[in-house]
Amino acid sequence: MLISMNWIQEFVDLSGLNQEELIQRFTLSTAEVEGIEYKGRELRDVVAGKILSVEKHPDSKKLHLLKVDAGNKIYDVVCGAPNVREGLIVPFVKEGGFAGGMDIKATKIAGYESFGMCCSEAELGISDGHGGLMELPEDTTVGTDITELYQIKDIVFEVDNKSLTNRPDLWGHYGIAREFSALTGRPLNPLVTADVHQYDSLEPVEVKVADTERCFRYCGMKVKNINEKTSPVNMRIRLFYCGTRAINLLADLTNYVMLETSQPTHAFDSRKVNSIEVKRFDKPFTFKTLDGVEREIDENTLMICNEKEPVAIAGIMGGLESEIEDDTDSLLLEAANFAPVGVRKSSSRLGLRTDASMRFEKTLDPEMTVDAIGRILKLLQEIDSGVEVSSRLTDVYANHYPEIELQFDKTFVDRYTGISISDKEIVKTLSALGFGVTLNNGAFDVKVPSWRSTKDVTMKADIIEEITRIYGYDNFDIQTTKTAIKPVRRSAANLCDNFAKDILVHNYHLHEVNSYIWYDSKKLKKLGIVPDQNVRLSNAMTPENEMIRSSMVPSLLTFVQENKGFAASFGIFEIGRVVQGLKEDKNCNERKKLGIVLFSKTEQEKDLFFRLREMLALLSSSIKHKNFSFEGTEAKYDWQHPMNTAKILSDEKEVGFLSVIHPVVQGSLDKKACIVCAEIDMDTFAEEVSAEEIRYQQPSKYPGIDIDLSLWVPEGIFFADMEKAWQDTDKELLKKVSLFDTFVDGGKKSVTLRFSFQSQSKTLTREEVQPQTDAILEKLAEHGMTLKGN
Repeated sequence: MLISMNWIQEFVDLSGLNQEELIQRFTLSTAEVEGIEYKGRELRDVVAGKILSVEKHPDSKKLHLLKVDAGNKIYDVVCGAPNVREGLIVPFVKEGGFAGGMDIKATKIAGYESFGMCCSEAELGISDGHGGLMELPEDTTVGTDITELYQIKDIVFEVDNKSLTNRPDLWGHYGIAREFSALTGRPLNPLVTADVHQYDSLEPVEVKVADTERCFRYCGMKVKNINEKTSPVNMRIRLFYCGTRAINLLADLTNYVMLETSQPTHAFDSRKVNSIEVKRFDKPFTFKTLDGVEREIDENTLMICNEKEPVAIAGIMGGLESEIEDDTDSLLLEAANFAPVGVRKSSSRLGLRTDASMRFEKTLDPEMTVDAIGRILKLLQEIDSGVEVSSRLTDVYANHYPEIELQFDKTFVDRYTGISISDKEIVKTLSALGFGVTLNNGAFDVKVPSWRSTKDVTMKADIIEEITRIYGYDNFDIQTTKTAIKPVRRSAANLCDNFAKDILVHNYHLHEVNSYIWYDSKKLKKLGIVPDQNVRLSNAMTPENEMIRSSMVPSLLTFVQENKGFAASFGIFEIGRVVQGLKEDKNCNERKKLGIVLFSKTEQEKDLFFRLREMLALLSSSIKHKNFSFEGTEAKYDWQHPMNTAKILSDEKEVGFLSVIHPVVQGSLDKKACIVCAEIDMDTFAEEVSAEEIRYQQPSKYPGIDIDLSLWVPEGIFFADMEKAWQDTDKELLKKVSLFDTFVDGGKKSVTLRFSFQSQSKTLTREEVQPQTDAILEKLAEHGMTLKGN
């Protein structure tokens, strides 16, 4: 939001003070200032010049040869403006001056010497219009510096909107001026408004509020006999400096008062809108707004209506059919207060965010509505003395915010601030900010003003913030805390997560990614994945993002799709949240899962599958000092391979799955690539799987011996089934068993197992380990596994 210091000084006298330093203090005490711009400072030698004569350029249809009186001398000027005429007084940049972003020098234009430039408003930097020269009043004294005629020189600073979210009173210049008043100790001038109650004898405006839950207050008043059409120059300059384009007097007045008071208003053409009804409709319909766009209005959108016909979207934008036109001479002025949540939701649904809706979303003070109408009326009467008020003020006040009163003593302030601020300083600060303060026997009774009680100041601690920020946080002495500092102890789950991340990144060079907790169904559709039915978001920004995910893998596959050109082979992982239905108490069953996906155009699917199995084995052995076991299972999700899917077990608890991606999904992603995935429930793995005690053994100084057994394996036999064959083998000799190779020949599958034997006392021979090998083969044979070649 842009703030004009000239505008601020209309309400608080800052003369003699360094304005840049004041803006810095405002940043430290109130809201973040993002930047400062110095308007009009670069203008030089721009004066009111009178065009004495106009001749057509002999060789150009657009150019004219002028004689311009600048007060000190008469200049020859070549000008191409369409509205140039004899006797016109315009801003004129003398030779050697500066305007329009350039130094003005004597130059030859189309064969004629030109010694200055006549200016448009855009060249003065006070408008973006290039329609012609700026026309000054006929009684303007020739030679007067243009910055003495109008408030062109100004300091404009930009406030970060996010820092004003809880301060609806600061969305207008008057609220900002109140802050400067408190910071400087200088008085705040009252907002000058017309006395609307002097017209109470007139006929009221017919106003009906059918939806009092969404419309807290609605004020309306009629004005007629409006003859002026253009806003004063200084008003247009302020609007332009604050980022608003001047349109016409009536539209400009509503924008001006909104930027001044923070209260949005609207002006209806009285010929089109004669009465008001605030309501919602039972059925959706289309409505054309002031920007010329037809919008779909649903049953939840609050509308302003005239005789049952909608004329505006409440709190957001007026309708095109009721807009102010060039010949409008009578108005129905509106100033209302709407429920912030309703405005925000309607604005989001419509994709239409306006200056008005931004302010209503912040919970505006309903007490400002009457002042806003009074302010418009006052300004209108000053600009156009012939205007007449044709109705009384109709004020439908349906919902009042409760008044907030707080009590505390100086001990409370001292305890929170750590310093001693005098009673006088506390009273002075709070009074300057508009709080009602009474001091009785060391106790403060504070009444919170309406513009701070809608959502900002609600408890005693908030009062401490008001006192200390105006006192100045930079005035506090820095003291070292005497509180004992204790290290934060990490939970088992946190340690488990970090350990898993370190292994996957450092050992296997996987990339960690971060995704949202909901599926992106649009991206999944491209992969041929239909999100499984689960808990949905009720306020999703788009329909594609409403389904909460139940697995990490689909989210990771969308990353693979977007990054498959990154490398021929890569792996990604994420530890994130999923929701697996509802618990018995109807709350979401939220789980933390580790998802891993490996992608390769160079590796075989079998090799990629076993590499991922190796990663999982290292996770289990490193974190819990035990091994996972794997059992074949049916695919739970459509994107899993129907045959090559296994569940992961630890302590006989299922902690996840290991799977190849379904061929259809793989084809949609990349037909030449192989993709495997795994998912671990980190909550179960960290908290329900016990860790084995670490045992240490001195490495043997004697060499070991490896025995490789190649076996025919029947269909349906897994490695976990084979492990039972060597569970009773002497662990003093058998140190390790690993799956060395797999092979499929004509539908028959063979595997090669490597048995590593080693003794602590001697070098083993083949004959010494043969009994153990024979015993293992016998148990394998019981499950139909035989040596190849037998």
